[in-house]
Amino acid sequence: MLITYPISFIALLLYRYVRLIVNCASSWTFRSIPPPDNPTYTPDDVTYVIPTICREDQHDDFRLCLRSCLTTKPHEILVSTIESDLLRITELAHSIDLRIQVIAANFANKRQQIYEAIPRITTSITILADDDVELPSKSLPHILAPFEDSNVGAVGTRQRVRRRPGLGIIDHMWQYLGECYIERRNFEISATSHIDGGISCLSGRTAAIRTEILQTEDFMTGYITETWLGKPLNPDDDNFVTRFLVAKGWGIRIQMSKEAEVLTTLEFGWGFLKQCLRWARSNWRSNIKSIIFQWRVWIQTPWSLYALLLATLSHSLITDPLLGFLLHCSTITWDPSHRLLIFCIFALWLLSTKVVKLLPHFALYPRDICFLPVTIIFGYLHGPIKLYAFFTLHVTSWGSRKEHDKED
Repeated sequence: MLITYPISFIALLLYRYVRLIVNCASSWTFRSIPPPDNPTYTPDDVTYVIPTICREDQHDDFRLCLRSCLTTKPHEILVSTIESDLLRITELAHSIDLRIQVIAANFANKRQQIYEAIPRITTSITILADDDVELPSKSLPHILAPFEDSNVGAVGTRQRVRRRPGLGIIDHMWQYLGECYIERRNFEISATSHIDGGISCLSGRTAAIRTEILQTEDFMTGYITETWLGKPLNPDDDNFVTRFLVAKGWGIRIQMSKEAEVLTTLEFGWGFLKQCLRWARSNWRSNIKSIIFQWRVWIQTPWSLYALLLATLSHSLITDPLLGFLLHCSTITWDPSHRLLIFCIFALWLLSTKVVKLLPHFALYPRDICFLPVTIIFGYLHGPIKLYAFFTLHVTSWGSRKEHDKED
């Protein structure tokens, strides 16, 4: 009986952490594509599409977004709002620059608002951007560089949370948790993209896509009519875009250079938890659709699929205690001093696995190391969140954005 415990421990350890070790090597050796000397595409080939309803308390973030987009010198900026907010958003946009075009959909729905904008785009490249992002002024040459490859259909970017000054300790903690989420995402997409070109999701916060893809009838029809269990699917728009690109054989590239780093904002408190729940539901739904209906992912991006499935199905709240139990049973006959040593090594290993993806964040904000216990606790709590998300997949609203939950 004792022989089975070491074997079980090693098997579970490999199952849990081979992915992490390989992804570490891949992410740390990832290199972005540099801009060419004579680029095929320039900023004048770019149109920004920014869906928004921009509440009164979001005006500052929206202004910052528009100003940062203007500094990149695009061909056009299309802001898509709703009829009831058209006058207010137009005045807000034109107070910054009269060249910003503002259009309106009939109701608040991100997919519908983007759908209204797509036929109006006249440039080769479209950047879909949230209304709170901030782009570096020199970002477009770096974002456009991968499009030199004619097989590349879309480009994603590195992201970071824009820090809000003057926060209390609780709000700072929530901001830190959001930063951890973004940092882990940067790690995962750079790792899998480097290995086989696959990513879990092309983030809707900022994504550059060939306009010819967006303007196809297949895309526009599927984008606006996607359902889940017979209900209109309001969120998951970025997952739909990702799956569509894969299904049509287009490549997706990620630019992780500082020049292409996009700043964004996340919710605090209960709003952040609702975002986590929505993201977890989106992951479940998209993974199920990819695995069942998209045979390409099994052939083109096997490592990304493996990493994605493992991340979805693994719960540290279960595996970490189970590993501890198996190690205890495996070493029950050991000398006490040797046993203490192996448990100390095991504890250090577990701690390192929860920190390694966040090293870039701690290098930038070393004082945040004091929040490390919060990271560990929240990591364990995220397992139940994913489980609850699985049993509530019938919820197809945004959850954290009630203003986007209206259906036609």
